[in-house]
Amino acid sequence: MEHIITVIIGIVCIVIGFFNRKGNIEMLHSYHRNRVTEENRLPFGKLVGIGMIIIGISVIALGILMYFAESLQQDVYMTVGYIVFGVGMAIGFGITFYAMKKYNNGIF
Repeated sequence: MEHIITVIIGIVCIVIGFFNRKGNIEMLHSYHRNRVTEENRLPFGKLVGIGMIIIGISVIALGILMYFAESLQQDVYMTVGYIVFGVGMAIGFGITFYAMKKYNNGIF
C-alpha cells in the first residue's frame, strides 16, 4: 500500500509542476508570488515546474521500485529506489532553489 501512496504523491507533484510551467505560480508561497515580477512569472514558473516534475518522477520511481522490492523480496530495488529518489530530489530542489534565487533574490 505504501508504494501506491508514494506513486500518487509523485503524480500530484508532476501535476503541480505542469501548472507552474505555464506560469501559474498560485500554489507557491505568497512570498514568491509577491516578489516575482509579472514579466518573470513565466520563466520562474517554468524552472520551478521543471524542478517539481523531476521531484515527482523520482517519487514515482521510488514507489515503483518499492513495489518490486516487496514483490520480489529483493532489497536491491529499495536501495536503487532510494538512490534515484535522492538524486531526483537534489536535482529538483536545486533547480527550484536556483529559480528562487534568480527571480526572488532568495529562497525565504
